[in-house]
Amino acid sequence: MMNDGKKLNTRASGVIAAAVMLSRVLGLVREVLFNALFGTAAMGLFLIAFRLPNLLRDLFAEGALSTAFITVFSQKLEKEGSAAAWALASKMLTLAAVFMSAVSLLGIVFAGPLVSLLAPGFDPRDAAFTILLTRIMYPFILLVSLAALVMGILNSRQIFTAPALASSFFNIGSIAGGVCFGWLIDPAFGPKALTGLAIGTLIGGFLQFAIQIPSLHRAGLRFVPDFRWNDSGIKRILTLMVPSVIAASAVQVNVLVNSRFASYEGAEAVTWLNSAFRLMQLPLGVFGVAVATITLPVVSRIAADADTSRFGPTLGRAMRLAVFLTLPSAVGLWFLAEPVISLIYEHGHFLKSDTLQTAMALQCYAIGLVAYSCIKVLSPAFYAINRKWTPMLVSFGAVGLNLLLNYLFMFQLGLGHKGLALSTSICATLNFATLYLLMRSPAKNLESRKFTGTLLRCAAATIPLALACHAVLAHGPTILPSGGILTHIALVASAIVLGSAAYLASCLLLRVDETTAALGVIQRKLLKK
Repeated sequence: MMNDGKKLNTRASGVIAAAVMLSRVLGLVREVLFNALFGTAAMGLFLIAFRLPNLLRDLFAEGALSTAFITVFSQKLEKEGSAAAWALASKMLTLAAVFMSAVSLLGIVFAGPLVSLLAPGFDPRDAAFTILLTRIMYPFILLVSLAALVMGILNSRQIFTAPALASSFFNIGSIAGGVCFGWLIDPAFGPKALTGLAIGTLIGGFLQFAIQIPSLHRAGLRFVPDFRWNDSGIKRILTLMVPSVIAASAVQVNVLVNSRFASYEGAEAVTWLNSAFRLMQLPLGVFGVAVATITLPVVSRIAADADTSRFGPTLGRAMRLAVFLTLPSAVGLWFLAEPVISLIYEHGHFLKSDTLQTAMALQCYAIGLVAYSCIKVLSPAFYAINRKWTPMLVSFGAVGLNLLLNYLFMFQLGLGHKGLALSTSICATLNFATLYLLMRSPAKNLESRKFTGTLLRCAAATIPLALACHAVLAHGPTILPSGGILTHIALVASAIVLGSAAYLASCLLLRVDETTAALGVIQRKLLKK
């Protein structure tokens, strides 16, 4: 019988989902506020400046570093106990602080060439201001790298709430700091006030790290700087990171490539893609990341045990749960893209034309949502079984295909920024399919029949969901009082509620196992109250 560290904690996934939902909502508030204050063109400059530090966060901090560290730390806990694991944590925190400080300095020095690489379509004046913003924000990577390591330590100790809430404090800090410093620099919130947003980003990064420290102390870590890096655990983490830098963040690399292509359409296209991706990240973060977060420590411990028979079924269950949660989200985003974006973003300098362009990008991103979430679950599992090169090689292919499709869709077929979003979804889908096929042999039993059955049943259950959304959008305006923000909110809310109810009812009729499990968790919580 498995101990608690080797069970998939679905209750914890609910806690993480709620915390991530709060973070995503705050992130949305942040983006809506800044878009309304500055407009899509000015925000495009800020987004390009933030793209490189943010990409490094995804590649090193919340991608490769977090994945590799959780894998090694969890297995050290299982085999050698807490003392050895805490010693490894101190060494890794020291190494990350030194290395990421050096990376930050290099980013500040070489900001000019980096911005030219990212946004070759910008005019010299815009490029110069973007370089300034980049230099201000580069230390962000140091702060979030430390935050990611602390998150990995806490997750490995089955502590999920504080790490999941940490990104909410980033958004709170960046909103409060950005608005306050932006107003101090330019009360009219002209382009110069974007400097305040850059300062606010650093404040948010610091809060994301600092808010986890009390939980870390309660968990038992007493950090002492340790420069003894000639350690087998450190070597294994770094060895895992080399392929993981590419493999764990192929989607983010593709987003970076998309930014470069989008710059040829102007800064507005960068904002359209970013706003659409932000909305797509809501269900991905709430569901996909939540499932992945509880899965990695569990499969890492199972892989370290002599009996690995539960590895495949545990991984298969996690992917089925991701499909059940994200497939209806993808269909809902496709049908509700325009009304949702209009409701959320269309304020101030964000115009109706911006809504239409962003909605088309969101629909294209939604096509790959299920694949994105399953990659979050599946890719890190390769590191737990020491197949670290497999995701990297697959990701090489995905990045290469994305470059080819971007060129084809944008310059040959004239799809513009929509083609860039579509290319990302196609690459993510093929990436997941390849990883799944390559995992079947080492996992021995992924329960593929159950996965296929869940996928087909959930797909069938989205048909009533789609019909409900279409009916509300088609007939709602004739039933509800015309005009006004309240009518708009009622229309979108009605579509979401009716669509969700139709999906859940259909899943129950089709006997989707994950529905019964999810409703059981809700019922137990209600009975406790």
